[in-house]
Amino acid sequence: MHLTTMSKVKVGAFSISLDGFGAGPRQDINNPLGVRGLELHNWFFETAVFKKIHGQAADMEKTGGTEGFDFHKNDNDIAAQAFENVGAWILGRNMFGPVRGSWDASPENAEWKGWWDDNPPYHTPVFVLTHHARAPLAMEGGTTFYFVTDGVHSALQKAKAASGNKDVRIGGGVSTIRQFLAAGLIDEMHLAMSPVLLGEGEHLFHGMNLHDLGFTSVRTVAGEGATHVFLKKG
Repeated sequence: MHLTTMSKVKVGAFSISLDGFGAGPRQDINNPLGVRGLELHNWFFETAVFKKIHGQAADMEKTGGTEGFDFHKNDNDIAAQAFENVGAWILGRNMFGPVRGSWDASPENAEWKGWWDDNPPYHTPVFVLTHHARAPLAMEGGTTFYFVTDGVHSALQKAKAASGNKDVRIGGGVSTIRQFLAAGLIDEMHLAMSPVLLGEGEHLFHGMNLHDLGFTSVRTVAGEGATHVFLKKG
């Protein structure tokens, strides 16, 4: 007898500062995650998972392969879990790029294909929330970006249809996660608490009551570069 596993809507390995910010202020082409925002992810940059998904396998071999990153083993193992069983992603437009307004408003907008090279790290369908329609963008490695103009419920419906029985991962940014939380659409969250004080930027939980939204803390794991907190609803 085979039991069917219910798919989940989840936030995985989302980095926040000790003072609750998930991104820095003033995002632009030189600051993809806002000023100082990259500091939130230092724990992730030191993992074999990061090296692998960003095509740095050759560099890993030169430094001894994954064993070269054993000093961040806990962080690496937990980061790897965040990518398991993901059948589709949902991103906000800012996570796709810093360009604003209509996609055909300028050559820069029209030509923008994301922060990544031709092979983004998703390898699944990715649904991007935006106010401006754009044709789907097929990339290498199985990633296709679909641009959704009619809100979070529509994006989730499309992502679930594309993911089959696998999970849908809400990749961010902060505004997107907050929208899904407010709509009661997230089942579980894994937050990586980085030992950083940003002081300003985009606050993940400002004005939100996670307890009233039904979340409880179910597990905490000390990583080498971050403390990993797991929350579930229900």
